[in-house]
Amino acid sequence: MEIKQYQIILVNLDPTIGSEIKKTRPCIVISPDEMNKFLRSVVIAPMTTTSKNYPTRIAVKHDNKIGGVVLDQILTIDRQRILRSLGRLSKPEMKEVKSIIKETFVD
Repeated sequence: MEIKQYQIILVNLDPTIGSEIKKTRPCIVISPDEMNKFLRSVVIAPMTTTSKNYPTRIAVKHDNKIGGVVLDQILTIDRQRILRSLGRLSKPEMKEVKSIIKETFVD
């Protein structure tokens, strides 16, 4: 499966430890296309429908539901955890993800 940045994918995150986000859930691909093309690992941010209003979480609409991208739980997974593609973020959602990542990790 070809993986693209800002794609929404279904990922099996189990097993987990401690406060890590658990179970099979939609996730956003954060890693750039150049990495996704050549590496067996993918950088993702999980999504949840029970997101709290933290500055590192943004609301997105997916599958007719409003959920949150949990940018404070970014992780790297092996491609074997990916079950299937579910869609893609909208341009405004992509822009907001970029902004939060930059504000959180770069500035």
